[in-house]
Amino acid sequence: MSRILVTGSADGLGRAAADALLSAGHEVVVHARNQRRAGGLDALVGRGAHLVVGDFTERDAVRRIAAELNDARPLDAVIHNAGVWSGPAVMPVNIVAPYLLTALLRGPRRLVYLSSSSHFGGHPSSLDRVDWRGRSAGSYSDSKLFVTTLAAAVARLRPDVLSNAVDPGWVPTKMGGPGAPDDLEQGHRTQEWLATSDEPEALTTGGYWYHRAQAQPHQAVHDEAFQGRLLEALAQETDTEL
Repeated sequence: MSRILVTGSADGLGRAAADALLSAGHEVVVHARNQRRAGGLDALVGRGAHLVVGDFTERDAVRRIAAELNDARPLDAVIHNAGVWSGPAVMPVNIVAPYLLTALLRGPRRLVYLSSSSHFGGHPSSLDRVDWRGRSAGSYSDSKLFVTTLAAAVARLRPDVLSNAVDPGWVPTKMGGPGAPDDLEQGHRTQEWLATSDEPEALTTGGYWYHRAQAQPHQAVHDEAFQGRLLEALAQETDTEL
């Protein structure tokens, strides 16, 4: 049984992943950004899930969550699922908070970051938009390019950690909309598999996955110079080095 944090698990893919992992017998930590959203997780908490609450647009909230988790039984895996589509929270939630959690959490040997095919539209030159307070108008595509690159950088710099990025597809969640064409069930299974499976393919690192098949990401993702610039920008923004 693994202990797994699923961020952004109040609804959508995060909720589905947390539910499936609980059903499989794992110890799951669910996350909501505020107490109102946390109420929607009562059913999972009633089945044994642990709950952390904190807004990923607030640096102190992320640090508090990390400290709370570090004081408990070590995590085996983290599924960085939390994400927003637009607005000033895009950069804080989609890339800055996952970076800070990665830097602060002790113990996880498997890290799964939610990417998107939209990352192909991201611009490596947009690092000046990595902004905790949402002062710059960062795009969703840029944020997903950055988090996919973070996954690859962690895989390179932490050889004892399995770090991968997953494109869940365009699925019918609140973010994706009811007309999204991809399979919602397939949209969360790869994350669970990478977080828990002992199959040889799931024990690899540095991959970009779509429905349990590896794909080639944006060419900047494995550019070590770009990785370095991204990590430097994130360290400066959070006052925390990886």
